[in-house]
Amino acid sequence: MGVVITVAPTGPIATKNDNPHLPTSPEEIAEAVADAHRAGASVAHIHLRDEQQRPTADLGVARRTMELIGERCPILIQLSTGVGLSVPFEERERLVKLRPRMATLNPCSMSFGDGEFRNPPDKVRRLAARMRELGIKPELEIYDTGHLDACLRLWKEGLLAEPLQFSLVLGVRGGMAATADNLLTMVRRLPPDAVWQVIAIGRHNLPLTAMGLALGGNARAGLEDTLHLRKGELAHGNLPLVDRAVALARDLDLGVAGVEETQRLLGLPAVA
Repeated sequence: MGVVITVAPTGPIATKNDNPHLPTSPEEIAEAVADAHRAGASVAHIHLRDEQQRPTADLGVARRTMELIGERCPILIQLSTGVGLSVPFEERERLVKLRPRMATLNPCSMSFGDGEFRNPPDKVRRLAARMRELGIKPELEIYDTGHLDACLRLWKEGLLAEPLQFSLVLGVRGGMAATADNLLTMVRRLPPDAVWQVIAIGRHNLPLTAMGLALGGNARAGLEDTLHLRKGELAHGNLPLVDRAVALARDLDLGVAGVEETQRLLGLPAVA
């Protein structure tokens, strides 16, 4: 059984001023994703930007980005409904109209750096129900321990289908600190058949990704999570970060899942 490698090429916060290799246009994002797929990534976690590099939930931008990716490679697309702190929930949730194979579901509101990430409970339930209706697999983003409990409540209400797919996010100011103890605590609390990956921010990305792989998780790599390949050295695009995650998996004698195997491992609904 292989490890699922996800590429997260852009994110909602950094700009080209932070790293000139950050892809922001649909064309740049599609090229970065295609390179990552050739290196071993089978899932693309997509944030969208407008022409001023600001986070956007514009359906035209999203559709164009998805089409360009599909023209270049068969990677599985996971649209972020988190989008950005300044984008209203009602705009963010409309992205599921495009029916990506997967989309994020953020279960709770929280402080996020110097801002606030708003995910009201009634609207989260509405989005979860709509995703289940459309056959879109939720990627459950867990920034703190109570977020897991919120997801388990949605599961008990019948709004989430198994296997549950979690991303354990560590290192965001306002959420869990990026420590080994926090990662172990969360992994121990996951349902037995859950699929999960670590998302560790900044300098914690490499050690916690390695730890997650050793514990049986999947891995995510890309400029959304860290702009640096190592201390003091900006990553020259997403490819070096994906190559590093693939090498970590192989050094641990783990296979890397292709697209077809990833569809099975994540329990993705069949394409209509």
